[in-house]
Amino acid sequence: MSDNFFQPNFQPLGGNVMPRCGGIATMMRLPQVESAKGLDACFVGVPFDLGTSNRTGARFGPRQIRSESVLLRPYNMATRAAPFDSLQVADIGDVATNPYNLADSITRIEHAYDAILEHGCRPISMGGDHTITLPILRAIHRKYGPVGLIHVDAHADVNDTMFGEKIAHGTPFRRAVEEGLLDCNRVVQIGLRGTGYEAEDFDWCRQQGFKVVQAEECWNRSLEPLMEEVRARVQGGPVYLSFDIDGIDPAYAPGTGTPEIAGLTVPQALEIIRGTWGVDIVGADLVEVAPPYDPFGTTALLGANLTFEMLCVLPGVKRRS
Repeated sequence: MSDNFFQPNFQPLGGNVMPRCGGIATMMRLPQVESAKGLDACFVGVPFDLGTSNRTGARFGPRQIRSESVLLRPYNMATRAAPFDSLQVADIGDVATNPYNLADSITRIEHAYDAILEHGCRPISMGGDHTITLPILRAIHRKYGPVGLIHVDAHADVNDTMFGEKIAHGTPFRRAVEEGLLDCNRVVQIGLRGTGYEAEDFDWCRQQGFKVVQAEECWNRSLEPLMEEVRARVQGGPVYLSFDIDGIDPAYAPGTGTPEIAGLTVPQALEIIRGTWGVDIVGADLVEVAPPYDPFGTTALLGANLTFEMLCVLPGVKRRS
């Protein structure tokens, strides 16, 4: 919780102050500040899609998520979470990635997150493709050591290489294991599905100690009981939450680069995030929103809601009685 006693916590700009069709598009119309200094949590964009293997466009995700976030209000009616009562939160803008160079972009992202974490701030990131999670985890590791991971996705993202490349959006969690960034016995992957090249696509994860929950195990059921198991498994240390929008069925989230049928529903996505209440979440991301493939903005609107839900489960957030 913020130690800044000299000014009240920032609040999203209300619709009765500025019409929702007006104003600068920051996340939830929060103030934009230059750094994470003095913040308990921040929203940060990472416009990057040089790691994609199918459809590009995720570099536009942060901008569109912010645009759709004008519809959000500061109080969570379902969970009674009031994050802006408890935490100092702002939008710190975007990481200046290099649109011509993947390796340089990775370095830039690492340095940006080192600076965020230096202030004790918990970042909620808007991607960008899933490659961005690797440099974020590297910075998280320098701050906290190996962390637990809750990873929601259609894909395991543990390929060894993609077209001979070690760093791409299908490889971040293989690299994270190799680099010792994860506490593998505290890693859970939820929503994996679709076709693959071989059984090892998911089995490699299990061999590392991950708990893998394939999408078929989630069909036609509430995920509240599952999240009780997940909380028990990841407790005992800091945890990172990484949510690929393609974990959700493309009927609800068509604007993504690698859609897979028969995915999670939106209520299940909410159950997963809300089910992390009480976990020591030190950072989170929402990745792979690709606006060009969803002209109605539905996917970005969902992404905006999910990032707000992530804010609502951070340590220190109070619930109104």
